[in-house]
Amino acid sequence: MQPKNISDAEFDQEVIKSNIPVFVDFWAEWCGPCKIVAPVLDELAKEYDGKIKFIKVNVDENPQNAGKFGVQSIPNMKIFKGGSIVDEIIGAAPKEQFKQILDKNL
Repeated sequence: MQPKNISDAEFDQEVIKSNIPVFVDFWAEWCGPCKIVAPVLDELAKEYDGKIKFIKVNVDENPQNAGKFGVQSIPNMKIFKGGSIVDEIIGAAPKEQFKQILDKNL
C-alpha cells in the first residue's frame, strides 16, 4: 500500500480521527531529502499496512496543517496517535531508524 496524499481539508478525517497510529510525511516537490526518503516510506507503508497509516502532505499545496503542527523544515515526519503527535523525525533517516520509531509507537 502506497502512502496516501491528502489535502488540508482531509487531515482531520484521515489523521486526527484515525483509530490506528498515523505516520504523516510533510514534504515538497523541490525537496531533495524528501525524494531520498520517499522509497523507504513506500516500503514501510507496505510492511506496516493495517498497523500504521501512512499519509503524505505536500506543504506547498497544503500549508495550513504544516503551520499548525510546527513544520519548519522538511522532510518532517510526525506520528499521530489518538489525534496527538507522539513522535517526530526531521530530515532523512535510515530505514532502521524509522522502524525503531514506528515499532515504539504501535
